[in-house]
Amino acid sequence: MDNVVEYNVDGHVARLTLNSPHNRNALSTALVSQLHQGLRDAAADPAVRAVVLGHTGGTFCAGADLSEAGDGNGSPYDMAVERAREMAALMRAIVASPRPVIAAVNGHVRAGGFGLVGACDIVVAGPMSTFALTEARIGVAPAIISLTLLPKMSQRAAARYYITGEKFDAQEAAAIGLITIATDDVDAAVEKLIADVGRGSPQGLAASKALTTAAVLEGFDRDAERLAQESARLFVSDEAREGMLAFLEKRAPSWSS
Repeated sequence: MDNVVEYNVDGHVARLTLNSPHNRNALSTALVSQLHQGLRDAAADPAVRAVVLGHTGGTFCAGADLSEAGDGNGSPYDMAVERAREMAALMRAIVASPRPVIAAVNGHVRAGGFGLVGACDIVVAGPMSTFALTEARIGVAPAIISLTLLPKMSQRAAARYYITGEKFDAQEAAAIGLITIATDDVDAAVEKLIADVGRGSPQGLAASKALTTAAVLEGFDRDAERLAQESARLFVSDEAREGMLAFLEKRAPSWSS
């Protein structure tokens, strides 16, 4: 299996780098599996104080790997439920990690990429970053990623960007609570955060993080399965089929005004 997530430890930092630029760091089976493994490795290493989640290429993460959407032998609905559950499990692993996870973003964030951003404890985004929740335009909704987005974004902003699909930048993302810091120098901002986190004890960091994630984890336990089924119901609908086909064919969908 190719390494689509690079893992290396640098001092007290484990760096997880999404390295699948050919498909815009889509959440393939391999990438999800390797991200899980990297989080486990970081949690098991007593020298590691923090995890930095970065990326290569111009896209942080574009969401699901649709090339895998037809794989498997189950019904389309069952497969869609399983993919949504896998996404929820990945986001939950980031939220539940005893190590603080810092995202270093300087590229496009779409679909499931939002879920990863929402799951991280601290997010730094640079001038090349763009954000857009365009799910409604293809007949679906940001269902499963709401588990990490709604606890972070302001309610007004969530309503606006979920519904309109507008594109926004890092400055706006910081203003609405989606990210922590918008900066022209992502590396410098991340290095300062790493230095500060490095002064914390493993126990102190884990316990402090747990205070901030308890309510989010309760939301996973309460809502993840319902949202996985809602996500799948939308994904296999006639409207979504038309929306995805229109997107691939670069035309307006049937309902477009």
